[in-house]
Amino acid sequence: VDEEEEYECVSVLNSHTQDVKHVVWHPNQELLASASYDDTVKLYHEEEDDWVCCATLEGHESTVWSVAFDRGGERLASCSDDKTVRIWRRYEPGNEEGVACSGTDPTWKCVCNLSGYHTRTIYDVAWCHLTGALATACGDDAIRVFEESESSDPRQPTFSLAAHNGPGRALTLHCSASVLRTSVEAEPSRKKRPRVSFSRHMSLIARAVFPVSFLE
Repeated sequence: VDEEEEYECVSVLNSHTQDVKHVVWHPNQELLASASYDDTVKLYHEEEDDWVCCATLEGHESTVWSVAFDRGGERLASCSDDKTVRIWRRYEPGNEEGVACSGTDPTWKCVCNLSGYHTRTIYDVAWCHLTGALATACGDDAIRVFEESESSDPRQPTFSLAAHNGPGRALTLHCSASVLRTSVEAEPSRKKRPRVSFSRHMSLIARAVFPVSFLE
């Protein structure tokens, strides 16, 4: 925003070789993540009054449709046309785990690959910043919610399917941070890209055709 409170373009990022499908800001740092048709996720930060690509996350075998940071911004989830969700963890230089970093920039390493749960393209992924639950919106008209095992190693976290809805099925989701059980019926349109998100209060319920929305 300039002095006249009008938006102006300060940088054009062209690191991807194909279409960019989604961008998201880090929750508390000036760090930007993007998902692309070129099968990669890229991260950008400001350097000498310009924005530059500081990391490229490779591993997906097809289009990456969406990315989402967890509450603290230490982990990033990505979902893809390859029917998988990948969890990437940030490692700072000199980390105790011995993960190599380039210079002063952190390294993002894939620590979990959720596969075998989805039958079609995964178009959207969202973290619940209240509970840490992970939700996906898939082209098979299903919403899935995953919970992380409390005993899992942060370096190799494990997630299990906590709730799932599809055509004709209601989704019942219990959140440990809420005293209420919430039931969500979702019917994502096959003609449009389904989306999923968490809002603030888990005590609400919702029914949606498009986009799909979980209310915390």
